[in-house]
Amino acid sequence: MTSLLHSIRTARDHAWRRLAFAMFGIAIMAFGMPAQAVEVGDTVTLPALTTFDGKTLSAESFKGRTVIVEYWASWCPFCAQQNPHLQKLYDATRGKPIQIVTLSIDKKPTEAIEYIKAHHYTFPAGMDNEAWQAALGKRRGLPELYVIGRDGKVLRKEVGEMFGEDVAALADYAGK
Repeated sequence: MTSLLHSIRTARDHAWRRLAFAMFGIAIMAFGMPAQAVEVGDTVTLPALTTFDGKTLSAESFKGRTVIVEYWASWCPFCAQQNPHLQKLYDATRGKPIQIVTLSIDKKPTEAIEYIKAHHYTFPAGMDNEAWQAALGKRRGLPELYVIGRDGKVLRKEVGEMFGEDVAALADYAGK
């Protein structure tokens, strides 16, 4: 009798473990595991981005170009200090093999759109989304900026506000 009870308990425990692992697997597929933050030297593939003005920057448009990606928010005082310098960089690098992309983490797109309009920014801006989070991983602060080389390697990562001359110097990455 004892061995029969032991066998039943063992079978029940195995069934519960299988169910728990299955549920864990379903949760991973449904919600995804949080991506680790990418670091300098990692290789990334950037997804497409629909900008606030309705344009789409395809994933293909990033290939073979140096891409500068900045995360920001309308409520971030450090972003408010850095974004004018980013606009100057965007103006200075037009026509060069460099692409600037900015991603707002605002809760509502309208807040980000109003911010862009109020400051007359023309650099490409869109909302952060799951595809970008999967590509670049978890953020560590704001603003957060990545320089990604033509081969998809992360060349530079900056967390926190950059000085104007440091943002201007990012133009040196064109073609890298």
